[in-house]
Amino acid sequence: MHVPDGFINAPVSVATGALAAAAVAVSLRGARRELAGTGRGGGAGAERTAPLAGLVAAFIFAVQMLNFPVAAGTSGHLLGGALAAILVGPYTGVLCVSVVLLMQGVLFADGGLTALGVNITDMAIVTTVVAYGLFRVLVKVLPRSRRSITVASFVSALVSVPAAAVTFTALYALGGTADVPLGKVFTAMVGVHVLIGIGEAAITALTVGAVIAVRPDLVHGARGLTTPLELRTSPLTAADAAPAAATPVPARAATAPRRSVRRVWLAGLAAALVCAGGISYYASASPDGLEKVAHDQGIDAKARDHAAKDSPLADYSVKDITDPRLSGGLAGVIGVGATLAVGTGVFVVLRRRRNAADARPAAAGAPAERA
Repeated sequence: MHVPDGFINAPVSVATGALAAAAVAVSLRGARRELAGTGRGGGAGAERTAPLAGLVAAFIFAVQMLNFPVAAGTSGHLLGGALAAILVGPYTGVLCVSVVLLMQGVLFADGGLTALGVNITDMAIVTTVVAYGLFRVLVKVLPRSRRSITVASFVSALVSVPAAAVTFTALYALGGTADVPLGKVFTAMVGVHVLIGIGEAAITALTVGAVIAVRPDLVHGARGLTTPLELRTSPLTAADAAPAAATPVPARAATAPRRSVRRVWLAGLAAALVCAGGISYYASASPDGLEKVAHDQGIDAKARDHAAKDSPLADYSVKDITDPRLSGGLAGVIGVGATLAVGTGVFVVLRRRRNAADARPAAAGAPAERA
């Protein structure tokens, strides 16, 4: 659903750019809390998801290369808002998808640069907000279990895709550059994206279910699903109480041992590289839902060439490499690496800034406590 340059006029593109910038700014603040494990729903599990945020962005980039057929010569691909929000939180999820869209537009000429605000609004903000809002409602009404998390993931991802199609239709109604009946655009966009939503839902549910099966503590949407370790102590007599109280207890004895995320991280990176570097060669070559509707309805009448059309990675292939399998696979691997590097860099900076902000009040209060 990457909107190219020329579909939406300049005023609406500028307005959505401002909206996207504001949403990213808000998400930067919210992601600091999510990555640090503070705020609503925070905890140790939240803190351990921080190393996975960049990986989630890279994984979404990789899976978006896997276009799957839907109907009548049309294909679809993962949008990723629901998946990111459920795995690492809604604020961090918006940033994950935004990083993916930025890398796709700049390096691969996928999604117009002047339409970047439109794409972030539609594919990052709307999908994340709709999916996570519905997900939280479903989790509250369904039985408290891992299966319920997977079911809620499926339904919320399914709904998020046609929601994005409705949003595009609304933006086109405000600033479409071609004179096309709005009813036809709405019917075509929603109809095909309901089908694409089924694929989105399946991918999201399978991925969330796989992570929950091995490490439910790393899934933002599954917090509270596992019971934290509690120490049980036997009653002490008054004679025993004094010596016990005088004995120092190591702080770590009261907490569960921290589990490394390295294996999950390596497995996720391997899956992303396999998808982008190998399986992507077998992806459907049919146009995706927006491309198909745009061609059939004439929305693309005033589409413009991408500013990065001469990029050495344009169209997900490496320039001057003639073998399509090697060219596409190498481009996919480069894309995964670049997205992982940029995404991880963003989240590491956010995490460090949060830690520094938390450290300042503590340092300021230390002399007062000694006094």
